[in-house]
Amino acid sequence: MGQRRVAGAALAAQAVSFGLNFSAGVFFAPVSGAYGLSATTLAVAAGLATAVTGPAQPVVGALVDRLGARLVLLAGLTLISTGYVVLAAVREPWQFVAAYVVFGGLGFAASSSLVVTALIGRSAGDRVGAALARAAVGINLGQVLVPWAATALFGPVGVRGAYLALGLTGLLAMAVLAAVLPREGRPVPEPSGAVRLRGKGRLLASFGLHSATLYVLILLLPKYATELGWTAAEAGRLVAAGAVAAAISQLAVARLLRRFEPETLLRAVHTVRAVALALAATATGPLPLIAAAVVFGTASFTVIPLTMTLLTRDLGGARLGRGLAPAWVIHQVSAGLALGVAAAVHAATGSYRGYFALGVALSLTAAILAGPVPAVRTSLTALTTRWIYRKENAR
Repeated sequence: MGQRRVAGAALAAQAVSFGLNFSAGVFFAPVSGAYGLSATTLAVAAGLATAVTGPAQPVVGALVDRLGARLVLLAGLTLISTGYVVLAAVREPWQFVAAYVVFGGLGFAASSSLVVTALIGRSAGDRVGAALARAAVGINLGQVLVPWAATALFGPVGVRGAYLALGLTGLLAMAVLAAVLPREGRPVPEPSGAVRLRGKGRLLASFGLHSATLYVLILLLPKYATELGWTAAEAGRLVAAGAVAAAISQLAVARLLRRFEPETLLRAVHTVRAVALALAATATGPLPLIAAAVVFGTASFTVIPLTMTLLTRDLGGARLGRGLAPAWVIHQVSAGLALGVAAAVHAATGSYRGYFALGVALSLTAAILAGPVPAVRTSLTALTTRWIYRKENAR
């Protein structure tokens, strides 16, 4: 497959998938009135959908290796787009939650980064890091365009009309991608057996901690902003501002990978994320909240291509789906649990501040776990050896 064509299609697919997934937060405030749902119910629905996405990853990974990333990606886009159409028609709270969880959770599982990483990894080879970073700009384009479209539609057509319009647009985009995306060749078979990410436990743990703050801030920041006096439209623009910053940082990371190791960049962005969460936890006015969204966007989405670059180093192309599945199980289950905890904190305190404050500690821990430990150990060993050598010569 042509690398540019694949990367362009992957960018567009992620714009649809992540745009629809993360725009759910923009709907939370107006949905509360239109559907009669509480903030807790909406947060729990988002948590359940995210939790469903996690356990589905091994199945998705196996399907990617068996059927190809292209077919799985198109099926996922169909599901998540259909989910928006269904949300426009539901009448009961349980119907809303069921549609959100089934269509949104499974659709996003089959159209998110695991599938896209496998698609690009099989065509980009050793240049997968930069290719993933550039394609990940689609995530941020989706964050900008879909929330903007949703907030623009709330007035003229209402919440249900916005759901319907975005769902139909997603289905149209899927049809275009089906015609444009090249068909995959069969990967070279590799020996059977379990696929493990040996020696990457710290990296997997940092990835889980990343998702424990990513989904909470992206999905719940609009609701948090309305609680501080913002309108739903203003809250949607807040998410868009963070997405613009994220797109710029993705392109910057693609270039920085020419000079720096992914481990070094990963530690840096985790640390910056902690600063953003501290701003969100202490915000009382518009400027700190805008700063939190921009700084968080700058440092958050770059974690995904950087982590995927490190995880794909030792995985064969024929088994990328199954090999990466454990990382996305951890990522999505962690996100689902985090949304549940955030909902509990909000129910107990009336605000998400407490969870944002906890997120500072989680991000700093992720920075420690994601750091280039082998390099640190090598440096310490060299210093120790030099010290012993000098002591021996002094005698």
